[in-house]
Amino acid sequence: MPRATGSFDVTLTPQPADGFADGATLGRMTIDKAFHGDLDGTSKGQMLTGMTATRGSAGYVAIERVTGTLAGRRGSFILQHTGLMVRGTPSLTITVVADSGTDELTGLTGSMSIEVGGGQHAYTFDYALTGA
Repeated sequence: MPRATGSFDVTLTPQPADGFADGATLGRMTIDKAFHGDLDGTSKGQMLTGMTATRGSAGYVAIERVTGTLAGRRGSFILQHTGLMVRGTPSLTITVVADSGTDELTGLTGSMSIEVGGGQHAYTFDYALTGA
C-alpha cells in the first residue's frame, strides 16, 4: 500500500455558542489546513467536540474536504475523524470517506495518522487508488 508523509499547518477557529453547542461541554470549530509533502493541498472542515468533567477525557468528530495533489494526481476527497481521550490516553481514527475521491483521485481509499510534537504537525497517509 502506498504511503504519503509530510507536515501540515492547521488553524482551528472556535465557533460561537448556540442552542446546539454551549461552547463549554459541547463545541464547534472550523478547520483550515495546508498540507505539505507527498500530499500537497488544503482542506476545510468542521469539528464537533465533547468535554467531560473528568480531566483528560473528551471526544471529537470532524469532516474535512482535502483538495490538492497526492502522488502527482490532482483531485479532492473527504476525511472523517473520530477522536477519543480516555483519562489522558488518546485514540484517533482518520479515514477516507468511501467514494469521495474526485478527478484523478477517484477510487481513493485509506487512513491517516497524525503526530504532534514540538509545535509541528505531521501526517502519515496509507492509501490505495482503485478504479482510477
